[in-house]
Amino acid sequence: MKLRTILLLACAIGLPFHAAQAADAPPARPSVEDFFGNPEFSDALLSPSGKYLAVKVGSKDQRDRLAVVELGANTVKVVGNFSDADIGRFQWINDERLAFTAADHTLAQGDQRYAPGLYAINRDGSAFRQLVMRIGKPFISGGPTATHLRELLPWHTFMLDQDGPQDSEYMYVVNKSISGPGQLDYVDLQRINTLTGRVASTIARPGDSMTWLLDNKGEPRLTVTSKDRTSEIWYRDPATNAWRKLTGFDSYTGGKGAFKPLAFGPDGTLYVIINHRSDLMAVHSYNLATNTVSEQPIVKLDGYDFAGQLIMDQHKMLGVRYQTDAAGTVWFDPAMKAMQEKIDTMLPNTINLLTPPSRPQAPWVLVQSFSDVWPSRSFLYNRDNQQLTAVGASYPSIQPTQMAHKIMVHYKARDGLDIPAWLTVPQGSGKHLPLVVLVHGGPYVRGGNLAWEPDSQFLASRGYAVLEPEYRGSLGFGARHFRAGWKQWGLKMQDDIADGARWAIAEGTADAKRICIAGASYGGYATLMGLINDPDLYRCGIDWSGVTDINLMHDGHWAYTSDFSDGWRQYGMIDLVGDPVKDAEQLKATSPLLQAARIKQPLLLAYGGADMRVPLPHGTKFYNAVKQTNPNVEWVEYPDEGHGWALPKTRFDFWTRVEKFLDKNIGPGAAR
Repeated sequence: MKLRTILLLACAIGLPFHAAQAADAPPARPSVEDFFGNPEFSDALLSPSGKYLAVKVGSKDQRDRLAVVELGANTVKVVGNFSDADIGRFQWINDERLAFTAADHTLAQGDQRYAPGLYAINRDGSAFRQLVMRIGKPFISGGPTATHLRELLPWHTFMLDQDGPQDSEYMYVVNKSISGPGQLDYVDLQRINTLTGRVASTIARPGDSMTWLLDNKGEPRLTVTSKDRTSEIWYRDPATNAWRKLTGFDSYTGGKGAFKPLAFGPDGTLYVIINHRSDLMAVHSYNLATNTVSEQPIVKLDGYDFAGQLIMDQHKMLGVRYQTDAAGTVWFDPAMKAMQEKIDTMLPNTINLLTPPSRPQAPWVLVQSFSDVWPSRSFLYNRDNQQLTAVGASYPSIQPTQMAHKIMVHYKARDGLDIPAWLTVPQGSGKHLPLVVLVHGGPYVRGGNLAWEPDSQFLASRGYAVLEPEYRGSLGFGARHFRAGWKQWGLKMQDDIADGARWAIAEGTADAKRICIAGASYGGYATLMGLINDPDLYRCGIDWSGVTDINLMHDGHWAYTSDFSDGWRQYGMIDLVGDPVKDAEQLKATSPLLQAARIKQPLLLAYGGADMRVPLPHGTKFYNAVKQTNPNVEWVEYPDEGHGWALPKTRFDFWTRVEKFLDKNIGPGAAR
C-alpha cells in the first residue's frame, strides 16, 4: 500500500492533505484553534479478517464521516456521510457489516450523549438499517426511510463491545432502565439481528445487572449486579446457562472479595484485576471451580495498579497492553514482539500500539502512534513487505518541534506520602518560570499519562510551566494512595497540591511570585480552596465547572438538575467525601461558598448552563458571594454547555480568556 491509497482516501472523503513547510519558514506559534478544534481524524478499525479498514474522519467544515478501505484492491467507499449528524462510535459486526452511533457536534448539551441511536450498514453501503430510536431527531438524512418508529428499539439501547468470532449478522446491545438523571436501575442484555432489527433473545438477569462481559466465543458469561451499596459478580454456566454468584463486595469502598473482571482468554480462562496480598492491583487468573484467584499474578506493574487489556486472537493470548507512566505492550507471541521492535525503529521517539485483526487473513496490522509531543497518528503495517503507511493524523497542524516534553516527577507531601505529578516545561525556557498548577477532576480517577494533551501543551506554548499533581485519592497508584484521599476534600488532598507548588519553587522551576492554580470540576473546587487555604502561594485562580459547596452535592433540592445517582449520594459520598450530618463542621470548613470573602486574588469563573454534574447554581451562588468583596472576578456562562466544553467555539473563547487572564496576572503583562 503506497501513498496513493492515502491520497485516494483523502480525495474520497475530503480529508485535507498537509504539505510540509519549507525549511526556511519557521512555523508560527500554534493558535488556540490548533489546540482546541475537533480532531480531523479520530479512529480506525481493521475488520476481523484484516482485509478492510474502517475510518472516521472530519474537519471544521464537514461532519464526521465513516469510510471503508478495501486494502487489497486499494478502493474506498464512504458508507456514512450525513448532513445533520456525525458518526459517533463504530465497530465491525462481521467482515461485511458495521454498526455505528450518531452524534451531533454542532450541539453543546446535545442528544448524542444520552441517545445516540444505533445503525448498521454493509461495507459497500448496502443494507443500511436504523436499529435504535434517537432522541431529538429520530431519523438522520439519508437514513432508511422505510423504518417506522414502532420497529425501533427504545432510545435507551446502546452498543456493546463485540468480543468473540464476529462471524454473524447478530450483535449484543444493552438496554438500560433509567428512572431519572443519573439513576440507572438495571441493564438488560439483548441479542439483535442487525439486518432485520429484531430482538432474538434477552438474557435472563440474576439481579440488577449494571455491566456485562462476553466470553471468547462472544457469549454472555459474566454480569456485575448492584443493589443499594453491594455489588455482586455472577458467572453464567455455558452448559446450563444457570447463574452462579462468585463474590460480593461494597460498591464504593471495595474490600474483601472485590475484583474487576477483565476478560476471558481464548481457552475460557477468566482474568481479573485484584489487590491480592498487595497494595497494587494486578492481573490474576480466576479458578471458576474453586472461586479462587491465582497466588501469583499474571501481570504486575512496578508502582502502578494494572490498567490495560489483553490482546488475543481466536486461538491464543498474544500479549498485554498496559499503562504505567506511558502506554506499552508486552508481547508473548514472538512474531508480534519482532514486529513491535521493527515498527519502533521506523517510528522512533513515539509510543506505538499495534492492533492485529482477530482472524487475520491479510498482512495488515493497525498502528496507533503518539507521544507527549505528537498527537495521535494512525498507520498500517504490511507484514509481507514490512512497509509502513500513514493513514491519518488527529491534529495535523500541530508540529512536535513546537511542543513541550512532559515528564513524571515525584515529591513528598508534608506527611511523607509520595505524590506523583506531571511536569511540562516550555522549550528552552530555563528556570523560575510562571507556573500553572493544573488540578485534575474526578477526583477519584487517574489524572494524566504520557500522551499529547491540549490543555498543558497550550499553556506551555504560552510560556508557562505546568504541574499536574496526582494527589491522594487519585486512582492508579495503589490502594493506600486512593484511601488516603477519603474525606480529605479541602484538607490533605489540598495540602498535596500546595506541596507540589512549593516543590516546584524549591526545584527552581517556578517563580514563587507567579503561580496560578486552575482546574475543572473537582479541580475547580481545589482551585477555590487553594486560594482560601494558601493565599500567599497562589497569585490567581481559574475555576471552570467547579464544585463550590459539598453540601450542594448532597442537597436533594438540586437532585432534579444533577446526574449523581441516589446510590452515590446515599453511600459513596458519605464514605469518600463526607457525611452531611456527622461531618457537618468539616464540610462547612471546606466549603468555598461559605468562605468566599477570604478570596482576594484575581479569579476567572466559567460554568455551563446545562451542566448536570455540577449544576449552574454552584457557579452563580459563588459568584454572587465572592464579587461582594473581590472586584477582580471575571465570570462567563456558556448557556448550552454541560460539564465540559463540547463546542469548538466555546473552547476557543474559554482558552482565549485563559490566555489573557494569565498574561495579566502571572505572564509578561503582569505587574511585578
